[in-house]
Amino acid sequence: MARVQADARVPVLAHLDGNNHTFVDRSANPAMASAIARNAKLRRTGICGAMETLLIDAWYPDPHGLVTPLLDAGCELRGDARACAIDPRILPATDADWDTEYLDAILAVKVVDGIDAALAHIAAHGSGHTDAVIASDAVVAERFLAEVDSAIVMVNASSQFADGGEFGLGAEIGIATGRLHARGPVAVEGLTTYKWLVRGTGQIRP
Repeated sequence: MARVQADARVPVLAHLDGNNHTFVDRSANPAMASAIARNAKLRRTGICGAMETLLIDAWYPDPHGLVTPLLDAGCELRGDARACAIDPRILPATDADWDTEYLDAILAVKVVDGIDAALAHIAAHGSGHTDAVIASDAVVAERFLAEVDSAIVMVNASSQFADGGEFGLGAEIGIATGRLHARGPVAVEGLTTYKWLVRGTGQIRP
């Protein structure tokens, strides 16, 4: 599929990488953030909507509450220096970790300096599939929705909801990460082409 995307001379419906992020803002409700992070990664690790990178605001008050349940559940965490300082069980991340769709109980974790750094990281490493923000601050949430250029962008919800059936589309064929013509979950309707039938009674254009 990657070669089709790279070499195609016409738009294609691309269902490729799901390098999905969840950004936990400083305003996030800690209980909600912990529950969402655990579900987004571990409910089913092998699906395209699974979270692969957790971004934690440097001013978030309870980073331990995010990483400890994941580690205790057997998830391997790989983090930057600030993430590794949260818990000694977090392994150092490599540059490749920020671009990896693990599809396994492995998660990249990075501590970022607020919404600006989170948006920059997602723009640099995201695959345009699904990204989420956990925040009580409506300004942060709306900015995330407006500025993250992914097929699915969520506020205060698990990225594992990225599914055509959950969106009411019926059986899902895939989640398109391109921009033409269908984007996001694609079901039968998204593969439909149109034929316009016009019946006139002598109309002409002025």
